[in-house]
Amino acid sequence: MPDLNLLITLDVLLAEGSVAGAARRLGLSASAMSRALARLRETTGDPLLVRAGRGLVPTPRAMALREQVSCLVQDAHAVLRPARSLDMAGVVRTFTLRTSEEFVERFAPALLVRIAREAPGVRLRFVNKTDKDSTLLREGRVDLETGVVDPATSPEILTQALFRDRLVGVVRRGHPLSKGDIGAARFAQGQHVYVSRRGQDRGQIDEALETVGFTRQITSIVAGFSTAMALARDTDLIASVPECYTVNRRDLFCFALPLTLPTFTVAMLWHPRLDADLAHRWLRGCLREVCGQ
Repeated sequence: MPDLNLLITLDVLLAEGSVAGAARRLGLSASAMSRALARLRETTGDPLLVRAGRGLVPTPRAMALREQVSCLVQDAHAVLRPARSLDMAGVVRTFTLRTSEEFVERFAPALLVRIAREAPGVRLRFVNKTDKDSTLLREGRVDLETGVVDPATSPEILTQALFRDRLVGVVRRGHPLSKGDIGAARFAQGQHVYVSRRGQDRGQIDEALETVGFTRQITSIVAGFSTAMALARDTDLIASVPECYTVNRRDLFCFALPLTLPTFTVAMLWHPRLDADLAHRWLRGCLREVCGQ
């Protein structure tokens, strides 16, 4: 297999027309450049540069190769040079985002408006996130995920925070809890809908209530916050959901939970193979800005 580094050497030799000049330009010794020229002659089967008086002149073969070699070297530099910019207006690509339905409802409209304006050839494919397994990211079947980062997430997966959030309570307009102060006892006395994608029947709210001596009654368990809010809207059930999903929900009464609970960070996750991809980097930037508004 030919040494492709010889293309760079040949390009400089043909441009300089001198072994000494080419050696200086490439930072080599004159003897090393002479050995490289000998290898080039052996590889091409042509003298390439021959002595004429005190200088060297190219052979007809060298003259014929000059432009082709120069183009090849320029193309190689372009391929290996870090990509600096990308005109998203001309990109045609589909990105697959794995996230919850509630996240799509809350943030996708603004994200799609921006994409339509800046990159009309980009299409988003949303798939529902039912667990925290990062296999789909590793296999390249998903380009980006959102959610609370699980401590067991593979260390190879890259993450970046989008925003901090907290759980709040929601009930229908006119619900008894929509009037008056809401303490832990009053909150616990109601009928609750609990959200669990893993099928569990209790969580951190129940633990926090127990520390102050109360137990709530969970009459319904659902897999998503949208379903929980729909039930709270149409029944007397109390739902506890991330505050970001209650924005502009005039059909619900929202209130701070009468408990001490930690806030949490919603992040985006992606595989390192896409970290330097300019289109993917642009999408991450769009999502950060949309979620930060």
